[in-house]
Amino acid sequence: MRFVTYRANGQASYGLLRGTDIVDLASRLGAQAPTLRALIETGRAAELVAPHAQAAADHQLGQVELLPVIPDPSLIACIGHNYEAHRIETGREVVGNPSVFLRIPDSLQGADQPLLMPRESDRFDYEGELAIVIGKGGRRIPEAEAWDHVFGVSCFNDGSVRDYQRHTAQFIPGKNFPLTGSFGPALVTLDELPADRVVELTTRLNGEVMQNAKTDQLIFPIPRLIAYISTWATLRPGDVIVTGTPGGVGDKHNPQRFMKDGEVVEVEISSVGLLRNVVKKEA
Repeated sequence: MRFVTYRANGQASYGLLRGTDIVDLASRLGAQAPTLRALIETGRAAELVAPHAQAAADHQLGQVELLPVIPDPSLIACIGHNYEAHRIETGREVVGNPSVFLRIPDSLQGADQPLLMPRESDRFDYEGELAIVIGKGGRRIPEAEAWDHVFGVSCFNDGSVRDYQRHTAQFIPGKNFPLTGSFGPALVTLDELPADRVVELTTRLNGEVMQNAKTDQLIFPIPRLIAYISTWATLRPGDVIVTGTPGGVGDKHNPQRFMKDGEVVEVEISSVGLLRNVVKKEA
């Protein structure tokens, strides 16, 4: 199944995506599951959606404003330097545990909406990544059980304001300007992925390939990330883990290649989707 969160006629909603058709679920499920996060929290998403799976479409994809697929997660945990090529290009040492920083929901934008380059910086960089969304919460989740706690996956662009990222050793300022990252277009359940759950990620800027890798190249695989994060945080349904970006970020190109006003950035992940945004300089 594929789910989208969107705004239509000024009203936020969510629905089941079938090709370009959207079946509105918020109106059909009502108080049972008024948001996508609430649907996940029920633990009964497949059961609740099944009676509406063949319903007539309420909207077309191109006629709605897409929002981040989970607009209100209680946790957005992002992983740094989790592909070897990116670790090398940034000069980071080999470490025994994942590097983790947090984003806030207000920093995120939906697919096909403008990524906002802040007026304070021209060092706005792309980072294509695979995001996972937790379906079943827990604490101290064993690696062997980690995939059982995943509801689905989506595309993510961890847009980074590099100069603010480097003001101190903490990344948080450069990762949390409003509307600098994007998340979507759809949340895709695991049955839509290959059996080995390995997918290929490609980031393009104005059509030029800037990053490319497969998720079996992650230094810390997804089960390890879930086990590690759930050691120090209680994971809840709808929480998001952003798994890391491959090598090829603009900051490490020679010459450096930051995003500019009006440029188009795309993060495409096989079996998952295409996340497209236009960069807009803040007035």
